[in-house]
Amino acid sequence: MLKIAMAQMEVVPGHPDVNTATILRFIEEARAKGADVVIFPEMAVPGYFLGDTWEQSAFLRDCESYGRDIIAASKDITVMFGNVAIDWQKKNNDGRVRKYNAFFIARDGELVQPDNMPYPYTIKTLMPNYREFDDTRHFFSLQKLARELGTTPSKLLSPVTLKIRGQRYRAGCLLCEDGWSDDYEFAPFELLEKEHLDFYVNISASPYTLGKNDKRNRVFGRQAREAGVPLFYVNCIGLQNNGKTVYTFDGSSTAYNEKGDVVRTLPEYEEALTVLPLAEMKDMAAEPESEEKDIAHIYRALHYGIRRFLENIHMKKIVIGISGGIDSAVAAALYAKVVGPENLLLVNMPSVFNSATTKGLSQQLANNLGCQYMIIPIQESVDHTIKQLEETPMVNLGTGSETHLKVSSFVAENIQARDRSARVLAGAAAAFGGGFTCNANKAETTVGYSTLYGDQSGFLAALADLWKHQVYALAHYMNDAVYGREVVPQGIIDIVPSAELSSAQNVDEGKGDPIKYPYHDYLFRSFVERWQKATPEDVLEWYKAGTVEKNLGCEEGLVQKYFPTAADFISDLERWWNLFTGMAIAKRIQAPPILAVSRRAYGFDHREAQNGAYYTRRYRELKAELLAE
Repeated sequence: MLKIAMAQMEVVPGHPDVNTATILRFIEEARAKGADVVIFPEMAVPGYFLGDTWEQSAFLRDCESYGRDIIAASKDITVMFGNVAIDWQKKNNDGRVRKYNAFFIARDGELVQPDNMPYPYTIKTLMPNYREFDDTRHFFSLQKLARELGTTPSKLLSPVTLKIRGQRYRAGCLLCEDGWSDDYEFAPFELLEKEHLDFYVNISASPYTLGKNDKRNRVFGRQAREAGVPLFYVNCIGLQNNGKTVYTFDGSSTAYNEKGDVVRTLPEYEEALTVLPLAEMKDMAAEPESEEKDIAHIYRALHYGIRRFLENIHMKKIVIGISGGIDSAVAAALYAKVVGPENLLLVNMPSVFNSATTKGLSQQLANNLGCQYMIIPIQESVDHTIKQLEETPMVNLGTGSETHLKVSSFVAENIQARDRSARVLAGAAAAFGGGFTCNANKAETTVGYSTLYGDQSGFLAALADLWKHQVYALAHYMNDAVYGREVVPQGIIDIVPSAELSSAQNVDEGKGDPIKYPYHDYLFRSFVERWQKATPEDVLEWYKAGTVEKNLGCEEGLVQKYFPTAADFISDLERWWNLFTGMAIAKRIQAPPILAVSRRAYGFDHREAQNGAYYTRRYRELKAELLAE
């Protein structure tokens, strides 16, 4: 009876030596458990998101060398693993050496060649070139190779025949995107389906995205059911990045039987190995569908992502500026779970505009966490900065004339934010021996509701892919499920969100941020996360049809509540669109790395150009029509 092991390993990007050691350890474990086959993830040797490290020939040679170590370790066991494959005699379209994203199979120290492939490995067919993926920049696809050889992908894509203990098994080998072919002109799974296979294997390096696992179970479950054979999906865990955007890989490796049922799922964010007897899978009971709320998955992604990010940069201590608001409170609760309260320093930095209410809530939060706490008032230093700017002469060296700067109330607000971050938090972090965080949420990040070199500063923006309503949901979840007690004070959850930078933002008078989160969260989301991104033209079409809330997914009645007239609605829309496509882009470019959880995160996942706001001809027509009514 064939026994197949799924090895869910942590892949450390750019470190083939570390990854190979993990692979060799898992091979021994699989062999000890009686497995005939052990499956590892896509790009298990080098990692996946490596930037332009793929252009280093020395690195590629190392990956080949470590691959040979894995092949040599395959005595009496079939090892399936992902690695980069190099044809040193050929070039990619960019003139650099030819690289393939490849699926290797080794047995008894030798590679097992797919039936019709020109190389002793399977080449990835479908190259994702959207969101965070940039495969075509570095890798040559099977489709390109087929054209180069004067044939078709269907002629090259073929099963691998395995000879194990006197039996022959035919396996269909797919690499990640090859199983997600709905929007491609070519479907590798369907081609292999004609080959009378015994099972499929999909090796993946698939980043976590909220809701992706449910969709994958539907898609891969259907594939297994229609083909009538089991399918093994093996994903990695770990943390990989494209510079500006940091991605968690959750694993969740899954076995589907020939009925399409999920019969085994490996845990999120944990290394694990499981062995399944192929012949018994059809009689295995389907695992129950998870009833966990989305926020539980988000919490695990954030906790794991923060922990691994800190480990990668060797940071053990954290400083957070807390204001008595929800974002900094949730950040504090998150980091306390990761580094421990003894390694967490919360700093409250009140000015004359901070109320006794928020100062008291900050103290209560710190007490609840049992962490380090400081109160450093900033009003004296802010006043000193304003005085220096206004009283120091500004000399025109061409004419010798003198003038003085005038600090407006708006500039004074920015000075407060910069004093807190650039002076207090940066200094406190250096003295404490750690780093300080950026606590921005996604709504603020969308429209640049932050201060450059102020509250937008920090080493990581862990909450910047969460909308404000998700931040509140995370506060409730951590109180209820993570801590089992009220850590984020209810007063912080209840109070109006406010930057408290002026008397116009007095929380005790119910005055807060200009962003109306119950509506703007969803408006801004339509700009970013819709696959067909919304523009002001789309929004005005919805307004005219009376379907804004339906299309945005927000609560009914909010448009009339916030915007009694068409002029009010249009003024608000243009205010935020101008910021989203204007100054906010410059701020996002300078923002810290963002930890991704959504279907579209800022950074490398959402590529932007600083072109300024644009309104289509149809938008201008709709605007004129609505304002004339």
